[in-house]
Amino acid sequence: MNKEKKQLRKKYLQERLTLSPLQWQEKSKQICQHLSESLLVSNSKIILSYLSFKQEPDLSLLHHDKRKIWGLPRCQGNELIWHQFTSVNDLEIGKYGILEPSTHSPLIYPHQVDLILVPAVGCDRFGYRLGYGGGYYDRLFAQPLWQNIVRMGIVFDFAYVDKLIKESWDKPLDYICTESGIKTPIKEQKE
Repeated sequence: MNKEKKQLRKKYLQERLTLSPLQWQEKSKQICQHLSESLLVSNSKIILSYLSFKQEPDLSLLHHDKRKIWGLPRCQGNELIWHQFTSVNDLEIGKYGILEPSTHSPLIYPHQVDLILVPAVGCDRFGYRLGYGGGYYDRLFAQPLWQNIVRMGIVFDFAYVDKLIKESWDKPLDYICTESGIKTPIKEQKE
């Protein structure tokens, strides 16, 4: 693993954990507000999301919108399997101590998905994402069936930076949402 990436990951995770519960809730609420007002979200029927872990932006306010079908990830081996979010009663603690949908929840397949809200430790202005280092989303986005689905990274402003280190397998996100709004990444110039 790249040492510089590891240090950046630690820095942003520590900064996230320094937010007071009130700051975290307020910033998360602002992100949810931007998302709920977005045409991208309003025009999507099936949206893949996540449940907040270690003070990630909390999107659970959105999951109550019954006009949408919300999908949540479940770790299976080294892959993410997506299940429909039906109720908090159908969640269980998964592989990393993260709440996941039970295996009994209906599956969601790539051809059904309109939008993926992607958790991130950090994102840059070119759309590249710093994840947790497990490679789950990298493997997902490398699969042909998932490549053309719109992906929006979700981070707090302090973790939205000019430029991150990128690896050959990194795929840029289509949008990034922070508490200050939804941003469209800068397209990189080919050399």
